[in-house]
This record gives sequence, structure tokens and C-alpha cells, in this order.
Amino acid sequence: MSLPPIVSREEWVEARRALLVEEKALTRRRDALNTRRRLLPMVEITKEYVFDGPEGKLTLLDMFGEYRQLVVVHFMFDPSWNEGCSSCTAGADEVSDGFVRHLHARDTELVYVSRAPLAKLDAYKARRGWTFAWFSSYDSDFNYDFHVSLDETIAPVEYNYRTQAEMEEAAGVPVERRGQRRPAEEAPGRSYFLRVGDRVFHTYSVFARGMESVGGSYYFLDETVLGRQEEWEDPKGRVESAYSATPNFSTDEPGDSAA
Repeated sequence: MSLPPIVSREEWVEARRALLVEEKALTRRRDALNTRRRLLPMVEITKEYVFDGPEGKLTLLDMFGEYRQLVVVHFMFDPSWNEGCSSCTAGADEVSDGFVRHLHARDTELVYVSRAPLAKLDAYKARRGWTFAWFSSYDSDFNYDFHVSLDETIAPVEYNYRTQAEMEEAAGVPVERRGQRRPAEEAPGRSYFLRVGDRVFHTYSVFARGMESVGGSYYFLDETVLGRQEEWEDPKGRVESAYSATPNFSTDEPGDSAA
């Protein structure tokens, strides 16, 4: 086993302070990147997608419920599978009721969507003990349009903003093997939406290892167009009343900085 070197307390503090400089620079860089994400343009969703849920059919607009923003986690579950993707399952295991409440406190809903039929999703959800909302896109183009179900017989293959040719080049596939038909597959991702009245806008999607960037409600909010909705964030004016820079999700009242 390879372990860190053993040093004196003084040497450790010196090394730790040097690392702290880099950590603070990364925090500032991340804040700047989040600002750029919020400044991205958005695309109106005019196509009507219909999903299956525990209470029947619903649309993308319905998924928002009472909230202004919607985060859709694209969970890999092919209709022919009896179990969901193991990596997606590991991530879903970490979604707690408290986590979802924190998003609700910032006017954001979280749902999961998969292509498997609802009966399979419900059975797997019950088995895992999950409580988040999970809907089926089985009879919808949703997964294909958002490039998390890849089947060239249905739609041109694109993943993480790369065409099949670009993916093959990046992966170093020999030229003579490029362009061959690839088997249909599911892929992970997250997509973010904003509701303005009855209009729905797509503001952001992230795929592959980009999904590793989040680990708590703050980081999910960072990827939304409204951000954390706190006073220090740019651009200003995205929310009518901003929260203080305090990680307090116990109230829905903006500006309340109580612990």
C-alpha cells in the first residue's frame, strides 16, 4: 500500500496552505463557469412529449408541478432490461427526500425519466426503496431527441455534443472501421428546463463524466438557469427576491438567513 509521507505538523500546514491557494482558485473558476452557464441562450420546446406516470399520462410541462425549473435525470433503463443501469442506480441511491426538498425550496423539481415501461420502473423503484418521481418515455421520442437513447435507425447518433464520426475519431477507431452501424444503446445524462407561463425552455444538458460535477443540491442548482438564487450570483435579476449566501433550505422565504 502506498501511503502519504509522514511529516511534522509544520510541514503539513505549509503543504496544506499551498494546496488551499489552488482550491480557492478552483472555487472562483467554478463560480465563473456557473455564471457562463446561466448566460447560455435557451431553446423553446414546442414538441409535445407524453410520458407515463403513476397517475397516468403527463407532459413535460406537467412534470414541473408548481415549480419554475425542472431537472430531468436520464436514467439508463432499456425496455428489454429487467434491471436499471448499475451506475445510474448508484447515483439514484444517493437521492434523499431532503435533497429533493432543498431543490423545491429553490423553485426546482427533480424527476427521473427512462425508456423502460412504467411497470418495470415502478417495480425497480420499489425494490430499491426510492421515493423520487420516475416517469416512462416508452412511447415518446424524448430520449432520442435528447440523445440519451442512441439508435441510428431512429435518429442520427449524437452524444455529448459529438456526432458518431466525431466520437469514433476521438476514440481512435481505425478509419476502415468508422461509419459502421452501431448497436442501439442507452446513455446517461441530465437535462434542465425553465417554465415561463405555459412555455417550456431547454436551458442545459450534461452527459458522460460531466455528470460527476454534482454532489449536492447546490451543485444541481448551479447547473440550472436560475442558479442558487443568492445575492452574490451573476447575472442579477433572474429572481425577484434573492436568498442570502447561506446554505439554508429550511424555509421558502428568500432573504431569510437563519441557520
